[in-house]
Amino acid sequence: MEYSTYGRHVAVDAWGVAFDNLNSADRLCKQMVQAAEASGATILSIQSKQFEPQGATVLLLLSESHMSIHTYPEKGFAALDCYTCGETVDPQVAIQAMLDFLQPLSTSLARMTRGMGALHVSTTPADEASDEFGAADTSKYK
Repeated sequence: MEYSTYGRHVAVDAWGVAFDNLNSADRLCKQMVQAAEASGATILSIQSKQFEPQGATVLLLLSESHMSIHTYPEKGFAALDCYTCGETVDPQVAIQAMLDFLQPLSTSLARMTRGMGALHVSTTPADEASDEFGAADTSKYK
């Protein structure tokens, strides 16, 4: 079986998030598992760390790659990313599920197409993006 090197990576900085939504590694783990499952990803393992006096980091190792969040509750800030290899799992679905939970006041988002040669980076807001991930011709990279 041959595998494609095609991958999609979504990274988001989220600002204006309520302290309580950012300061529980356990709560973030549960939300991230739900988000990853909603995207169709296969979770291999979960690592989390609750920091003192505040903050958390959660990392999901996925069969398709990874999903992570790093939080700064005192700043109302979270850095999220989800990278998935192949064409079956959509990282945007996982990221959007997390943003629905976090309810940030503002976000800065970047989408990258990876494994196709030069990185293609787009900062188009999610509600304005066409199917830019699905449009890639991956046949020569299989």
